[in-house]
Amino acid sequence: TGMIFFRKFLIGSSLTLTGFLAGSFIERRRRDPCPQQQTFPGLFDAVYAATPASLPDVVPSKGITTSRVSQIMKYGFPGFDQIRSFDDFVLSYDRRNRVAHWVFEHLSPHTVKHNPDVDRSKCDFRPDDSVHPFFRSENSDYKHSGFDRGHLAAAGNHKANQKHCEDTFFLSNMAPQVGSGFNRDAWNKLEKYVRKLTKKFANVYCCTGPLYLPRKEADGK
Repeated sequence: TGMIFFRKFLIGSSLTLTGFLAGSFIERRRRDPCPQQQTFPGLFDAVYAATPASLPDVVPSKGITTSRVSQIMKYGFPGFDQIRSFDDFVLSYDRRNRVAHWVFEHLSPHTVKHNPDVDRSKCDFRPDDSVHPFFRSENSDYKHSGFDRGHLAAAGNHKANQKHCEDTFFLSNMAPQVGSGFNRDAWNKLEKYVRKLTKKFANVYCCTGPLYLPRKEADGK
C-alpha cells in the first residue's frame, strides 16, 4: 500500500510540475509570442536572428571594429571553422581545400557606391598570411590550372574604399572558377544583380561559398 501511494505521489507530483512548467511557458508566450523574431524586409516574412557567439579564434584584420563584424554577421554565423574578419567582410576558411567555406557580406548603397579614387588595377592577388603556410592558397596553385581566381566577396561590392577592395584579392577569398561562361559571364551577372538589390533595399546580406560537384576519374571511381 505504501509503495502504491508513493508511486501515485510521484505521478501526481510529475503531472503538477509538468502542468506548472507548461502553464508558465504558455503565459510567457502570450506576453512575448516571439521574442527573437526580426523582420527581414522584402525577402522573408520573418526570420529568427541567431545571437552571434563570442569566438576566441577569430583572426581580425588590423583596424576593424567589433561593431562592423556584428553588423555583417547580424543574423548569425553559418559555421565557426577558422573565422577571419576583414574590414568589410567575414569568412570561414577551409584548410583542407584551401578555399573559404563561406564568405559573408553586408552591402548597402554606400558600400557599393563608386568611388573614383578606388583603382582596381592597383589590387594584386596575394596569399593570406594569416593562414598557416601548410594550408595557405598560393598563386602557383592556379597557374596553368585552367581555372580563374574567382572572387567570393566581389571586388565590385567594396569599391567605396581602396583598402576594402584590396582585401577582396586575398586568395582566402578566392575559389577556382571556370573562366569563360562562368566567372566572366554568369557569375559576373549574379554579382551585378546582388549589387542592384541595394537600390531597392537599404541592407543586403550576402553569403557566398563554393559548390563541389562529384567527378568520375579514369579508373571509374
